[in-house]
Amino acid sequence: MDSTKKYLNLLAKEYPTIGDTTTEIINLEAIMNLPKGTEHFVSDVHGEYESFQHVLRNGSGNVKEKIKEIFHNRLSQREMNSLATLIYYPENKIQLVCNEFEDQEEINEWYSITLSRLIELCVFVASKYTRSKVRKALPNEFAYIIEELLSKDGDGYTNKEDYYSEIIGSIISLDRGTEFITAISYLIQRLVVDQLHVVGDIYDRGPYPDKIIDTLMEHHSVDVQWGNHDILWMGAASGSAVCIANVLRISARYDNLEIIEDAYGISLRQLLTFAEMTYPEDLKSCFYPKVDPNKEDYFEDEIRQITKMHQAISVIQFKLEGEIINRHPEFQLDHRLVLNGIDYENGTIIIKGKEYPLLNTNFPTIDPADPYKLTPEEEFVVEKLITAFKNCGRLQHHISYLYSKGNMYLKYNDNLLFHGCMPLTETGEFMGMEIQGEQYAGKKLLDKFEEVLRKGYLNKGHKDNDKYLDYVWYLWTGPVSSLFGKDQMTTFERYYVADKATHEEKKNAYYAMRNDEKTCEKILSEFGLDPLKGHIINGHTPVKEKRGEDPIKANGRIIVIDGGFSKAYQGTTGLAGYTLLYNSYGMVLVSHQPFTSVNDAIENEIDIMSTRRVIDRELDRKKVRETDVGKGLTKQVSDLKELLEAYRNGDIIEKQKQNYFILK
Repeated sequence: MDSTKKYLNLLAKEYPTIGDTTTEIINLEAIMNLPKGTEHFVSDVHGEYESFQHVLRNGSGNVKEKIKEIFHNRLSQREMNSLATLIYYPENKIQLVCNEFEDQEEINEWYSITLSRLIELCVFVASKYTRSKVRKALPNEFAYIIEELLSKDGDGYTNKEDYYSEIIGSIISLDRGTEFITAISYLIQRLVVDQLHVVGDIYDRGPYPDKIIDTLMEHHSVDVQWGNHDILWMGAASGSAVCIANVLRISARYDNLEIIEDAYGISLRQLLTFAEMTYPEDLKSCFYPKVDPNKEDYFEDEIRQITKMHQAISVIQFKLEGEIINRHPEFQLDHRLVLNGIDYENGTIIIKGKEYPLLNTNFPTIDPADPYKLTPEEEFVVEKLITAFKNCGRLQHHISYLYSKGNMYLKYNDNLLFHGCMPLTETGEFMGMEIQGEQYAGKKLLDKFEEVLRKGYLNKGHKDNDKYLDYVWYLWTGPVSSLFGKDQMTTFERYYVADKATHEEKKNAYYAMRNDEKTCEKILSEFGLDPLKGHIINGHTPVKEKRGEDPIKANGRIIVIDGGFSKAYQGTTGLAGYTLLYNSYGMVLVSHQPFTSVNDAIENEIDIMSTRRVIDRELDRKKVRETDVGKGLTKQVSDLKELLEAYRNGDIIEKQKQNYFILK
C-alpha cells in the first residue's frame, strides 16, 4: 500500500462516510470565507504590568472602535467611554457605578440597559467567527445563556423577544447581573483579538514581569519572539552564572530586587552578607541604584545595601565574562577583557590606547596578576545563586512557558517577526559567525541560536552545559547577536569611566539599512516570504518620536513597535509605546501616551490616549483563505476531496454508521 492510500485510510477513520466528508469540506470552505481575525502586536513591555494589562484589555483601542461602530449615533461620547471602561475593568466599574445609585430599582435598570448594550456589542464582535469557535470561548458558567442571547434575531422578527427579555430579567432578579456582565465583558475582550504577538522583552526594568507572564499563560492564543532581556533570564534559569550576575546587576541598578526576592522567592542573603563584609559604604558610588523619585517608602539602610550588592555582583559579572571570552576566541571579544587594562595602583584604565581615570578604584576581590579568578567567597555566592535559580519552581514554570511559546523569529501571515535585527555587514551581506566549529549566517544563524538556547535549558542538570550557555551570554552581548545588534556592550565603562566617548556602542549596519526597501526584500526572501508582500516587525530599539523618528520605515516594509512601554525610556521617546493591529481591513499602527493608573482609568474613565495610523489598507477585505491558517485549511480540503473521490470510485469502502432503534 502506497503512502497516499495509507494516509487516506487514516483520514477515513475520522470521516468514515461520504456524508461526513462532504460536511467537513463544506464547513472548511465556509470558514475560509470568513474575515481574517485580528492580530495584536506588542513589544518591549519590560515589566510594566499595569500598562500592558490596559493595552491588552482595550485591544489597543480596538474595543472602543467596535463600540463606536455600533453606538456612534445612539450614545454620547461619555456613555461610550463608560461602556468601554466597564468592559476593561468590569468588577471594579460595576461596584463604583452601583455605589452611586440610591436604590435597587435604579441598579436593576442600569443592569438591564447595560446588559442589552453588551449583548449587542458581543453579537457584533462574534460575527466574524464560526459558532463553534465562539462556543469554545464562552465562560462555562454562562455558556448556554450567552449562546442563546448571541443568536437573538436582528432582522425584525419578534417571535422570541419575550424569551430574550425573560433571560435578561431572570439574570437580574436572581442577583447574577454583576457576574454576567463580568463574564460577557471578558468575552468581548477575547473576541476583539484573535492572536497576540509579543515581540520580545518581557523582563527587566519594570517591577512585574512575572505577572505579565501569568497573564500571557491565561491568554487564548499567544506567541513570543524572545528579546535580549528574556534570554538573559532564560540563561539564568538554565544555570548560567554570568546570566544570573547580569540579571541581578540590572535588578539592583533599577532598584528592582523585589522581582528576585518577593516574586520568585530567591534568597540574596549570601550575596548581601558577602557585599557587606567586602565593600565599603559609599552612597556617592557609581553603583548607587536608579531610584524612582516618586517612591516615598525608602530606607537609607536598604539603599546602602543595594549599592554594595550592586558593586559586588558587577565585579563578579566582569570576571565571569572574562572567563567566557578566554574560552571562546571565535567570539572575537578580546577587546572586552576590560580588567586587563586597569592600573590598580594608579586607578586608571587603558581603553583603545587612551588612559582614563576610574570613578571607583575599590577592587578588593581582584588579583591584578589573575583578575578574572573568583575568590573562594565569590565562588560560594555564585554556587548558591545557581542552585537557587535552577530550583525556583515559579521561575522555572515561567521560563518553560517562554520556551514552549517562544522562538527567535516567527513567520506569520506573510510577516516576519523578530525582536532585534538581522545582523548585516557594512556592505549589506548577512553577517556570519562560527558556532561549534561551523559558520552560520542569515536564517541559519537564527535557527542555530535557537537550537543552542533550547539545549542549554534542556541540559541544565549536566556538568558540561557551558558549551551551550556561553552562547546564551553571547546572544546578550555579542556583535553578531540578532538580539543585541551592537559592536560591543560597554557596561564597565558606563560604571567606571566619566568620558562618554568610551560608552559608545555602535549599532549594526541593519539599523541604517532597514530604511532601504531592497534590504527588507532581501531579508524577507531569506526567510522564504514574499518580498513584495511581507513586512518585518521589530521591537528592541526605542523610537525617538519627539526627535522626529518614524516607526514606519522603508516605505512601510518595516514597522518598529518599541515606543517606550518602559518608564525609563519615556523621557527619550516622548510617548509610552507603539502597538500594531492587523485585521481584515489592513494594518494600523497605534501610538500610546503614558498610562496613569488603573484607578484613574476606572474612576475618571481616562483611557490611554492613542493615535491610529493606517499602514496598509486592503482593497478587498482579507479572508481566512489568504492567511497561514487558510493555507492549512486549503490542504485539508484537498485531502478530503481526495478521500471523497476514493469513496466514490471504490478505492476505500465507506463505514456506514449503525442506526439504533428502540423496539416497543
